[in-house]
Amino acid sequence: MKIAAMTFRLHAPWVGSLKEKRMIVKSLIAKLQNRYHVSAAEVDEQDIHQIIVIGVAAIVPNNAMADSLMDDISLFVEENTEAEIIDEEREIR
Repeated sequence: MKIAAMTFRLHAPWVGSLKEKRMIVKSLIAKLQNRYHVSAAEVDEQDIHQIIVIGVAAIVPNNAMADSLMDDISLFVEENTEAEIIDEEREIR
């Protein structure tokens, strides 16, 4: 059993308020949870309007499944938000 963990740092230059940011974050997290059955949450920069940091974690049976899942999630995030991915960290434990 392995744990696949990812952190995405996104830049959304059009966001003008924390309320608007929360709507984007909640939508993306809900989509991730519904599609991949992973744990996801905003993990940093909660007070900065235009930066979104989301952490995602999942339990997988092996490294190959972890790599495949993380590739799928990365593509999904890129396709399902207008925000630009400025950093992505991956870890398998």
